[in-house]
Amino acid sequence: MNYILFDDRTRINLLPLTFTRPVAEIRIGILTIREKWEFVLGCNVSSLTEEYLNKKFPTEFAIDTDNVWINGSICPNEKLLEEIKLLEANQALLAAGVLIAANSGNEKVFDFEKIVGFTNFESAAQAMRIENSWDIFSKNGEAIKNDFDLITKGRTSLALSKTNQVIGAENIFVEEGAKVECAILNASTGPIYIGKDAEIMEGSIVRGPFALCEHAALKLGAKIYGPTTVGPHSKVGGEVNNSVIFGFSNKGHDGFLGNAVIGEWCNIGADSNNSNLKNNYAEVKLWNYEKERFVNTGLTFCGLIMGDHSKCGINTMFNTGTVVGVNANIFGSGFPRNFIPSFSWGGAAGFTTYKTSDAFEVATRVMERRGMVFNEMEQNILSHVFELTEKYRK
Repeated sequence: MNYILFDDRTRINLLPLTFTRPVAEIRIGILTIREKWEFVLGCNVSSLTEEYLNKKFPTEFAIDTDNVWINGSICPNEKLLEEIKLLEANQALLAAGVLIAANSGNEKVFDFEKIVGFTNFESAAQAMRIENSWDIFSKNGEAIKNDFDLITKGRTSLALSKTNQVIGAENIFVEEGAKVECAILNASTGPIYIGKDAEIMEGSIVRGPFALCEHAALKLGAKIYGPTTVGPHSKVGGEVNNSVIFGFSNKGHDGFLGNAVIGEWCNIGADSNNSNLKNNYAEVKLWNYEKERFVNTGLTFCGLIMGDHSKCGINTMFNTGTVVGVNANIFGSGFPRNFIPSFSWGGAAGFTTYKTSDAFEVATRVMERRGMVFNEMEQNILSHVFELTEKYRK
């Protein structure tokens, strides 16, 4: 079978994170949703997403075997995998009216409206679904535990140095090339995963569940409360609580980040902080792109959602429930507003438009520092996001 992960209507609730990626490229736990599916299926999968993202995330169809479509907001489990593999051509799997998966046979073009004519089955798998941006941090603990079991099953961890203080060593897995010295690791509250060539520097204190992905680093004296994920090639210092950093982003200095999701290629300036709890302990509202207004999250703790390529200067203060779009540049004293559109430049004193020429110049330099190229494909995606979000900057 050929497997394709498709975006459904949850994509709009996951903006601004999905302005620059399919839903299945969201990282939750240790792996992205796509990586989870590739791991359990034992093969590569592709995505069906917005047209402007197709060049970077192409859809791979098959004409000599069945094409199976899987909802990209769903994380796999053993029961769901069994149900999907049993699907035959023109059969679909649903859960409470939501399409989970469908087998369209060898048709190269699939019309989702045809599903009404399929033989439908109700899933009993109760799989984790990512429907809102805050689900990424609120469900991250369960996702870390699931990924930890998936990745480490039947494998042996590298030994930790005796310079470390460890609680729950059986719940810690260290990959090849990782460095951990003079740290305190408490895995009694959840597993701790330390990826290939990652580093936990001296004086760091970590309470699981925690995932430090490949080539990522915790800086000297970092304080990490789980469930937290630090994605590949990211650097983190200061205090972090229940947050997910997708990858290639830095929060290298002191300051608090809590109940937050940070995209790729972001930078949090020194001594910057976000509030994750309102002074009156009320439920937090968050900007929603579909309704174009703030909606209730049902959460008491909810901090910062930041899209790719956004940056903030030193001592930036983010209020409870702040949403920052793609390629925003925030600086200055005071609290900026809690919805900052993509390509905004400024802070509490007001915002102007961050010109694409300037933003792309910064992106080029930032990616070069990691040995990567800001190419025409990346530029075209961000240019399209600039156009899509113009109305919010007026």
